[in-house]
Amino acid sequence: EYSEDHPEGLRYSRYCELYSAWNKRNKVVMHLEHRAGEFYEDFAGATVPIYDSRTGQVSFEAQIYVGAMGASCYTYAEAFANQKVEAWMTGATHAFEYMGGVPSLVVPDNPKPVVIKASATNPVLHPSALEWALYYDTFILPARVRKPRDKAVAENAVGIVQRQILAALRYHKFYSLYELNLEIRERLDVLNAAPFQQREGSRASVFAAVDKPAL
Repeated sequence: EYSEDHPEGLRYSRYCELYSAWNKRNKVVMHLEHRAGEFYEDFAGATVPIYDSRTGQVSFEAQIYVGAMGASCYTYAEAFANQKVEAWMTGATHAFEYMGGVPSLVVPDNPKPVVIKASATNPVLHPSALEWALYYDTFILPARVRKPRDKAVAENAVGIVQRQILAALRYHKFYSLYELNLEIRERLDVLNAAPFQQREGSRASVFAAVDKPAL
């Protein structure tokens, strides 16, 4: 879109040069290798308007749940009407169905619908979240407060979903969550199958080789 609007503007190689120069001036952090079978989740900051078919007015803003496996970055996304505890649990359940298995560890932020009391050693979970974890025989470990690197996988996945899926849908007009989720699912499959730029394989291939056997 940028190239179409600015035919004489920057090309990708020049952008990479400028970005590399900028990146060298910023704090360097260590790349973390995540164990297979770890799942990270969050809600995107961007929302998608859902319109009333009768009035043509915005009925509500759809909230976008995003989850990703740590080792492969294999990503799942789904739109909900809100961010209540039911949306968190349903989003994770559907992510498990999408992946074909249950992760050994689920790492959310500290959302109030899921975590009643945040703590680095003994967080108190919402009863529904605890029952859900017991049912699926998995473990919920909320990220530490003010420790963004604990949830870097989820934040990166949110950014990718916002740029590669939600941005592409910004000119579409949706009249139901069902319509929106059909589009998200179709683009999600494309996202997971796309080759990595700086490592071999794709999210789907690394997931099949590394994360899926650990589910």
